[in-house]
Amino acid sequence: MIINHNMNAMNAHRNMSMNTVSAGKSMEKLSSGLRINRAGDDAAGLAISEKMRGQIRGLDQASRNSQDAISMIQTAEGGLNETHSILQRMRELSVQSANDTNVKVDRGAIQDEMNQLISEIDRIANNTEFNTQKLLDGSFEGKFQIGANSGQNMDLSVEKMDSSSLGLVASNTMETIDLTADSNLKDGVYTVKGKTLLDVKGNTVGTTDAAGAGTKITVNGVDTTFVKSVAGEGATLTIKDGKISLDNTITDNAKKALAPGNYEVSGANVVKDGKIVATLSATDEITIGKTKVTATDLGFKAGELKDTAKFTINGSDVSTREKADGTITSVNNAIETVSKERSKLGAVQNRLEHTIANLNTSAENLQASESRVRDVDMAKEMMAFSKNNILAQAAQAMLAQANSQPQGVLQLLR
Repeated sequence: MIINHNMNAMNAHRNMSMNTVSAGKSMEKLSSGLRINRAGDDAAGLAISEKMRGQIRGLDQASRNSQDAISMIQTAEGGLNETHSILQRMRELSVQSANDTNVKVDRGAIQDEMNQLISEIDRIANNTEFNTQKLLDGSFEGKFQIGANSGQNMDLSVEKMDSSSLGLVASNTMETIDLTADSNLKDGVYTVKGKTLLDVKGNTVGTTDAAGAGTKITVNGVDTTFVKSVAGEGATLTIKDGKISLDNTITDNAKKALAPGNYEVSGANVVKDGKIVATLSATDEITIGKTKVTATDLGFKAGELKDTAKFTINGSDVSTREKADGTITSVNNAIETVSKERSKLGAVQNRLEHTIANLNTSAENLQASESRVRDVDMAKEMMAFSKNNILAQAAQAMLAQANSQPQGVLQLLR
């Protein structure tokens, strides 16, 4: 018998310590509900679980992003809904003014309301905002992050929806040409101010010789030259699908003489909707009654207002029966433009609703996968805890027995 080294006690102590540690781990898992509480529990499982958690949280945020995008779209669409209502009223007024039961005073009152409605369309276009971002002034071009990973986004741009873009302010649409291949101008609406070309945010993107001949614009050293028209002060340039269209401002003289509509010069006659409405003089002036409209009034280059020339007068003038009749067409076109934009926004909203459903389903399925990797089976772990707890108690009892064994040596020393 030996007393310096109680091997039985040491063995019982070692096993008791192991059982206590195992019982402690089981208790930690049972109290946290997680199988993996630290990397030591399952190194590979922890790495997989954390990647899944990143995806799950990304999918949840992408779903919230999509909800925010729908809110933005609904804000823009709500503004256009009111614009539609205004346009329907303007069309009603145009039809009313086109009836010759009205006299000049009556049409003056109708024109006053038309002017106020035009101002309200511009106010809606300039003031409709979401989170301080203008939505209907043509400046919004955004990306919505609708996925958990980089590059998983969608684009949305909203066209400019003011009275000028809708063709409700007196202007002359007269020329569309192919944009030069090396031009870097993006699709959008630009305006001429002095000798500069401005985008919808008021940034200078190019120059023009409007103060001179006004035949070209220059962007980063690349010239775009117009054949028939002059890019004059206030002119609007619309770029889309590789083409650039010019809408010129027209003079008061042209506004008074010409009703809104499509015109074509045929020989010495000016034809609108298949009917001769004016004559073209030898000096390329359109004569309507006592009023003469020059090429400059319409924004043409000198000598270009001639046989086969075509142009469109946009506007919302109801001061005469003829102009009111033309305005009906202009308002119809504006209604179609707004309908097209609302349809686009509605299509994007419907897409985003499906996106949200898909994101939520993916997040739920991934959450289930992450749960299988990281969560603990409570019943199974309770079995292990009970076993380890009993073993720890048994080891403790055996340690007590082992500690009492050396007492037998005292019997030999008596």
